[in-house]
Amino acid sequence: MPWDYPQAYTLPLQPQAQDIDGLQHTNNAVYVRWCEAIGWSHSEALGLALADYHRLDRAMAIRSASYDYLLATRLGEPLTLATWLTASDGKMTMERRFQLIRDSDQATVLRGRWELICVDISAGRARRFPPEFSAIYLPAMVDAGQANSR
Repeated sequence: MPWDYPQAYTLPLQPQAQDIDGLQHTNNAVYVRWCEAIGWSHSEALGLALADYHRLDRAMAIRSASYDYLLATRLGEPLTLATWLTASDGKMTMERRFQLIRDSDQATVLRGRWELICVDISAGRARRFPPEFSAIYLPAMVDAGQANSR
């Protein structure tokens, strides 16, 4: 697939009846839900699950999110969603990117970007990465300099 970055972590998807809105395409809120699902799945695959976040009293929280809805998708259409960790200050912040491709023609239908900040769960305040976050997330960063031109 024509991914924006190398080493895509992917999730195959197909819009279901409950995902379709009155205009007969996938509702934009569904894309946001899918991005959350793949973000958690990617974190778990790297070795940090929700239980680890609670044990460490730390979480990566979304500070800001943006989505570019480029094309519509329809009921039952095979899609593949990808995600990457693309930047970090190595202390408190990370960036996660998303790209959704329609399998039939390899067209990008959505791009998304999250700015994440590490917080302690109990107080909700910004905190430095615990050693486990640094050890797992930082090596998973893709080199944004290797991004494919769009």
